[in-house]
Amino acid sequence: MTTPATRRIVSVNKEDHSLSVATEAMPSPAANEVLIKVTAAGINRPDLMQRYGLYPAPSNASPVLGLEVAGEVIAVGSDVSRWKAGDLVCALCNGGGYADYTVAPASQCLPIPQGVTTRDAAALPEAIFTVWHNVFQRANLKAGENFLVHGGSSGIGTTAIQLASAIGAHVYTTAGSAEKCVACEELGAIKAVNYKTDDFVLALADTPNRKGMDVILDMVGGDYVQRDINLAADDGRIVFIAFQSGFSADINFLPVLMKRLTITASTLRAQSGEQKAKMAAEIEECVYPLIAAGKFSPLIDKVFRFEDITEAHARMEGGEHIGKILITF
Repeated sequence: MTTPATRRIVSVNKEDHSLSVATEAMPSPAANEVLIKVTAAGINRPDLMQRYGLYPAPSNASPVLGLEVAGEVIAVGSDVSRWKAGDLVCALCNGGGYADYTVAPASQCLPIPQGVTTRDAAALPEAIFTVWHNVFQRANLKAGENFLVHGGSSGIGTTAIQLASAIGAHVYTTAGSAEKCVACEELGAIKAVNYKTDDFVLALADTPNRKGMDVILDMVGGDYVQRDINLAADDGRIVFIAFQSGFSADINFLPVLMKRLTITASTLRAQSGEQKAKMAAEIEECVYPLIAAGKFSPLIDKVFRFEDITEAHARMEGGEHIGKILITF
């Protein structure tokens, strides 16, 4: 395949934060990178934050929006041995995903899973890396434990529900509408609580074993912090991956002490390439068999054309989506 001299990207107007399609020079893969002809890219909330100047790209990352893609490898760097031109992959990018061609570290690429289309595979990397690292590597969720994920209808939430259910955890979730709650329960949640109409602490206090939540995955923060602490089981683990309701809270730490809780947090983008490579290897070893067995698949909310990126972001901002939003090329 002949590589074009230019590529199309999504450009952000720094003054009004509007989005448009622009053209720039085609990137070349570094020694440890691959160049991908993109079939589809995932839309993620960090993209919206970066668009509005709230989540700047690291100095060594592409300033172009987009954290995950799927497509065909068309060129590889000099140190890349696993991938070759013609391979179909999905990849966690260091930015640059909103483009018809992009580069990605070879170690952050995965094959397209059995039974998943190349387009739908673009919904996997950001969510699956995030869930694997935080729920399984950091919080060490095990079969038989109680697990609560907030925002269960999001890309992260729908992934966490399925993976936790697949390994035998008892899964609970919160979501913002009756429709979203039904969708979460269809994916494997034992109970989904509409946080707009019910107090999730009260609603989930009467779990079958009445011991509370062993692991909680929270992307809300704010006043959820204390409520998570109150709902956690003895030796529970609470993991924060975002603070959509604010970074500050008035906390009573006595339950943390008495219940021996572990509170941790992480962002995916700031982690090293070595850490992400380890995640990728474990995901391929542990999660891909679940996909092949039909126990997990990406849930796609809506697919937009690349040229309709403004509408795709509006869908994300509106908060009505269930699962992942994609753009295609």
